[in-house]
Amino acid sequence: MLKQNLQQKLIQKLSPQQIQMIKLLEIPTMQLEQRIKKELEENPLLEEVSEEDQPLTEPQDLIPPDDDSDTEQKDKDQEEFTLEDFMEEDEIPSYKLTANNYSPDDKREEIPFSVGITFHEHLESQLNLRPLTERQKFLAPFILGNIDDDGYLRRKLENIADDIDFSHNFKTDEFELLEILRIIQDLDPPGVGARDLRECLLLQIERKDLSDPAIATAHEILKHHFDEFTRKHYDKIMNRLNINEEQLKEAIDEILHLNPKPGSAFNDPMNRPDHQIIPDFILEYKDGEFILSLNQKNMPELRINKNYSRMANEAARKDHNQNQQNKEFINFVRQKTESARWFIDAIRQRQNTLMLTMEAILRFQKEFFIDGDETKLRPMILKDIAEMTGLDISTISRVVNSKYIQTHFGIFSLKYFFSEGLQTESGEEVSSREIKKILQETIENEDKRKPVTDEQLTKILQKKGYQIARRTVAKYREQLNIPVARLRKELH
Repeated sequence: MLKQNLQQKLIQKLSPQQIQMIKLLEIPTMQLEQRIKKELEENPLLEEVSEEDQPLTEPQDLIPPDDDSDTEQKDKDQEEFTLEDFMEEDEIPSYKLTANNYSPDDKREEIPFSVGITFHEHLESQLNLRPLTERQKFLAPFILGNIDDDGYLRRKLENIADDIDFSHNFKTDEFELLEILRIIQDLDPPGVGARDLRECLLLQIERKDLSDPAIATAHEILKHHFDEFTRKHYDKIMNRLNINEEQLKEAIDEILHLNPKPGSAFNDPMNRPDHQIIPDFILEYKDGEFILSLNQKNMPELRINKNYSRMANEAARKDHNQNQQNKEFINFVRQKTESARWFIDAIRQRQNTLMLTMEAILRFQKEFFIDGDETKLRPMILKDIAEMTGLDISTISRVVNSKYIQTHFGIFSLKYFFSEGLQTESGEEVSSREIKKILQETIENEDKRKPVTDEQLTKILQKKGYQIARRTVAKYREQLNIPVARLRKELH
């Protein structure tokens, strides 16, 4: 039985403009430049202020007033355009020449730009030079396709055999595939096609001169004592191989020169991603005062194109009946004017929000910004800055995301300044970053023959007055990418 009910619901929905504003707030300076260029291409009512023009600083100056009397003289100095100049008889009488209303189902073809050859193409080109049977030529691509970018074969051969049987009705088994895998493992770079780290290192060491005592010992360690090697049980290895510490050290040096990710060795410089950092803020410290500014070196000044606005006004005055062609033009100009006005205001609002947030961070961490001493960083969370600025925590999070500041002692991510807090015995609150620095210095200066354990690190910190638990020490050590004590053990 169908029923109709009336319900009242209070639902918060973001307008398209609010969503765009959120996206503008998140992106860093480099992406903002690209976003502005895209908007300039799509909206003819939006234009960049040329170098000859006086830069406009107030938002209202960027929006043409309804009365053109104030700008009439300036417009006369520019090249005059009329509606007729844009509406020749041979041209399409519609101004809806572009649209961004693509649906998710629309197919959008893009031409890929390729440089050099890929890692897998490199393997295929070598394999084509090998004398393979017709069956091997058919099966080899299935193995190559399962080799990842690091050069490892992560899937079991029996599973690959099942896939081939199911998808191509071609009977094979893991023993036939293993024979092909051995051929692939003989390709360059050495170690490719390995199924685990041990096999990868063995494939590489076996291509070296095994008559060399150090290489032979390294091969023996990898083949028969790999578990002891990974756990750094060096005494067991020396006893079992009947070698001294110097011989063990030479063998380990050979192993450390092997590549645990052979696929990464095949790098085309043209394909490497560019990780250039452009700071969003620039901070100077002169005569005891801070000078904070937004980095707008390549940021164009925007305004609304007055020629289009004037032409629309002329069209409305001359043709009171407004034929279809003029209506479309006038509606187009109004729509794009509103879009341009909103975009300019959104850029202004983004700049104000960024400066407001960064100024709050600067006040909170003033002592650090004077000389960059990490121990002077105060514990600070997003909520602290949100309360200082009156902004929402989510807004602060978006501002901090992917943003950088250039100071007189280096470039830092804004996330760098946020950290947890701990208390000392005297009740003083200190940053977790200060604890991490002490941990790092302690571990750097430890005796590598007997590395300091987490329990010992906890006692060292407690003696210095920091009330901290062992699990917290372990967490900070992991955040610093420092392995446990037994894995830090070294031979001298």
